[in-house]
Amino acid sequence: MKVSTKGRYALRMLLDLAEHKESGFVSLKEIAIRQNISKQYLEQIVTLLNTSDVLKTNRGKQGGYMLAKSPSQITVGQILRITEGNLSPVACLEDEVNRCERSASCKTLPMWDDFYTVITNYLDNVTVQDMLEQYQTQGADHYIV
Repeated sequence: MKVSTKGRYALRMLLDLAEHKESGFVSLKEIAIRQNISKQYLEQIVTLLNTSDVLKTNRGKQGGYMLAKSPSQITVGQILRITEGNLSPVACLEDEVNRCERSASCKTLPMWDDFYTVITNYLDNVTVQDMLEQYQTQGADHYIV
């Protein structure tokens, strides 16, 4: 599994919104400037996140975006599934039912299944709040998404 810029930038955007939650609705232009991400690219990410109840949107002069939930209720795993799709490290684990004709005799499948479990357990237990707190504790020099 390789996380694309879409997944990484979505996390940066959500962290920015969490960091500026006291400001109310934040414009994409402000986020784009602070995060050095193209506004057009953020618009693509917003389209994905809007369908998942992660963001609140407000149109008009005071418009913008804010988190629809507390940063402690939004996990990295949730965001990466929205932006990247399935987090499976191998194709045969992408569906709920393994349709591979070799699954019953595959000697590597248990290892891939365990690896997938480790990935999902980790990502589903790291929240936007956790990442924000880590950044605030360690400082900007140790914060990379």
